[in-house]
Amino acid sequence: MAASLAESGNPLLNLGFKIPFDQIEPRHAEEAADLLIARSREDLERLAQAPERQFEGFLRDLDVLGQQLSAVQVVVNHLNSVVSSDEWRAANEAILPKVSAFFTELGLHAGLWSALKAYQQSGEAQQLGAEWAHFLQLTVDEFRRSGADLDEAGKARLTEINVRLAELTNRYGKNVMDGIKAYELYVPAERLAGVPPRLIEATGKDAEAHGRPGLHRLTLHAPVLSPVLTYADDRSLREELSRANNLVGIGEGRDNRELLPEILRLRRERAALLGFATFADLVTADRMSGSAQAAIDFERDLEARTRPFFEQENRELLAFYRQKAGEDAPEMAPWDVAYWAEKLRAERYDFDEEALRPYFPMAQVLSGLFEITRRVFGITVQEAQAPGWHPEVQYYNLLNEDGQHVASFYTDWFPRDSKRGGAWMNALYTGGPREDGFAPHLGLMCGNLNPPSGDTPSLLNLREVETVFHEFGHLLHHALSRVPVRSLSGTRVAWDFVELPSQIMENWIWTPEGLSLIARHYQTGEGLPEELYTKMMAARNFRAAATAMRQYSFGTVDLSLHAEYTENDGDVLAYARNVLSRYSPVPPLPDSAFIAQFGHLFSSPVGYAGGYYSYKWAEVLDADAFSRFEKEGVFNRQTGRDFVERILSRGGSKDAGELYRDFMGRGPDPQALLRRSGLSAQD
Repeated sequence: MAASLAESGNPLLNLGFKIPFDQIEPRHAEEAADLLIARSREDLERLAQAPERQFEGFLRDLDVLGQQLSAVQVVVNHLNSVVSSDEWRAANEAILPKVSAFFTELGLHAGLWSALKAYQQSGEAQQLGAEWAHFLQLTVDEFRRSGADLDEAGKARLTEINVRLAELTNRYGKNVMDGIKAYELYVPAERLAGVPPRLIEATGKDAEAHGRPGLHRLTLHAPVLSPVLTYADDRSLREELSRANNLVGIGEGRDNRELLPEILRLRRERAALLGFATFADLVTADRMSGSAQAAIDFERDLEARTRPFFEQENRELLAFYRQKAGEDAPEMAPWDVAYWAEKLRAERYDFDEEALRPYFPMAQVLSGLFEITRRVFGITVQEAQAPGWHPEVQYYNLLNEDGQHVASFYTDWFPRDSKRGGAWMNALYTGGPREDGFAPHLGLMCGNLNPPSGDTPSLLNLREVETVFHEFGHLLHHALSRVPVRSLSGTRVAWDFVELPSQIMENWIWTPEGLSLIARHYQTGEGLPEELYTKMMAARNFRAAATAMRQYSFGTVDLSLHAEYTENDGDVLAYARNVLSRYSPVPPLPDSAFIAQFGHLFSSPVGYAGGYYSYKWAEVLDADAFSRFEKEGVFNRQTGRDFVERILSRGGSKDAGELYRDFMGRGPDPQALLRRSGLSAQD
């Protein structure tokens, strides 16, 4: 088998460190997956016979079992996400059930499970260092949660469930992508009154490129949808786009409503097979929260503390709306909230967030981010060259203080019709300490940020700047790992801890020191004027309660669906709509279908399902952890070194709670987040 792989002309079988993205084609996917599954099965059987060899190399071989196969799946799924086509979709769908079946088989393999339990009792296991001992215990626990103790009938059913979930959730994600891609609306310029000029220009050029000169092409991609809903004076246009966005995930031929009940039923059945009361309990068993109920209590506690501020904000917004629109104006609708909230903010603080865009050109934001990274963490970012999957892709190297190459990464920041929405970081290759030295890591960052238009470069708003910093935090977590155990490296940590490194990075944006590096006018090079900075800071926590409640709603509807909902509760969309309505400033549309496009929960077999609360959980951690930087200096090199050594470099080699206490000297303070958001009675 090894010879056939080495001799193959299939680039997926010869990935190397610099992945040959310019050579990989959809036709390569299934061949590579089939060959690697066969080889991984051979490795699996050899591991199962380890007791006969006195466990020689057992734990290290177990750590890398299926590593190449996983890498191929990541690359194929990635390409289907960024240059999607019928061919890439077919390729992804062809390998998905096969790979899912293999990894399910691995977790249920009686011989390997027997060998693992025997190894745990061996003398060698008793002599393991802390990191390998932690890996061993986590692996034993994971095997149990994967069904290793099930009888043959149970194992067979679990395999069926896992394969079916992989198929259903892949179709769910495809339906969402197709729904966004299918929509376009061409409008004359007069309907865009109030919309920022840079978007009017960009949508005009987009329409011209699509053969409709003189008009403006509107889509449901966030860089278009969000500004239109926030700034367009044409209420009917806001309504039209809002209703169109609501239909994503429920359109003809791409309707996720029929998939949701089966996904939820299969997840419940999977949890029950494995001895858990609910799917959320299965998910949280290895997380900081420890149980679904603890996560639910966490969300409810924050909601209770925030609700008085939320209700006050809503009263203020409604009063402002009536004052400006008149008492006979229609009831405020979902497509009115962002628009009137922006009007209120502009009046209250004399601040329009769009005024910041000229000061956040993408190139300057990245330059400033990299300089902050150098000052705080001692890491230098250098532009480099490697084949990409699209002309917009950039490639960089990361060097530590000693000049050692510790990682490389790709970036792909702008929307395309063939690219899925959102922003994400992927680990493409996990390096780390090796017997012959240190192997660098490889990752990527993708987003859907405001693109360049004509001679105007990409100009970001604050949320988009935060997105760049957020994903780079994830990347650093992967890139700075020094853990010898691949399975515990980088972002392979408790899921409700994984957002700490990403979210803490966002804090530097709001410091004068950080802003001085990332904010430069794209035409004049001038820094952010003091007056604009003062307004920005004053408006920072404007409607902070509404923002928080929106996040609580996502975490709560997730936990409700995966810990409380049963088929006796009826229609999934209606159930979710009822949960979400408690957190909305205005009643949702009667046919609101948000849950049919909530990819975080339903576009992969697990993803954030049962664990979306982790965003807020990690916000508590990041607000509290950044307080140490605020106290000791936001560019304090020793504090940054401690964060790298005690959190970023440690991956999942230690309990997440212990890692946090190692850095802070104590457990997290939940009040830190509320204080930062201006939602504390002490403020």
